[in-house]
Amino acid sequence: MKSYPQRPPLTIDKSHQFIAHVYTTRGHFIIQLLPDLAPEHVNSFVFLARDKFFNGTTFHRVIPGFVAQGGDQTGRGNGGPGYSVPLEPSQEPFVRGIVGMARSNDPNSAGSQWFVTLGDAPNLNGSYTVFGKVVQGMEVVDCLSPRDPSVNPNAPPGDAIIDLAIQEIAPGG
Repeated sequence: MKSYPQRPPLTIDKSHQFIAHVYTTRGHFIIQLLPDLAPEHVNSFVFLARDKFFNGTTFHRVIPGFVAQGGDQTGRGNGGPGYSVPLEPSQEPFVRGIVGMARSNDPNSAGSQWFVTLGDAPNLNGSYTVFGKVVQGMEVVDCLSPRDPSVNPNAPPGDAIIDLAIQEIAPGG
């Protein structure tokens, strides 16, 4: 498993667009990342994706109508990259298709685990970082196998991320 001694320095150009292509065992979906809203989280996500951290991980927690969560190399919901990213609160509501960072009870504990909301989740508003939105392929996210390791820790592994590729587009590009 990959681990990093510290959070990567902020190197993304916020004037660029960042698109995440998520190829799963269920199909492909596309996330528009939001660097203006959460530059540190987008930077970390881009860093991890470019280092292939997410490849081979699973959607370890999928609660129909709520969230599909991945980004944990252990597949159990307790793994991370070895560093954390502080909360970047915003007024962006957690509606269906929003991508946010998972964390523990500490608001500044986000690492590599991220989620897509499968329905509106106003209880998450302001308490979790919004850093993207699904712009294509939400039907793929809807088809991810339901599972919750806190309820059934011996369930078969969740649907896998085969590749998570970042497309960076410069202004006018």
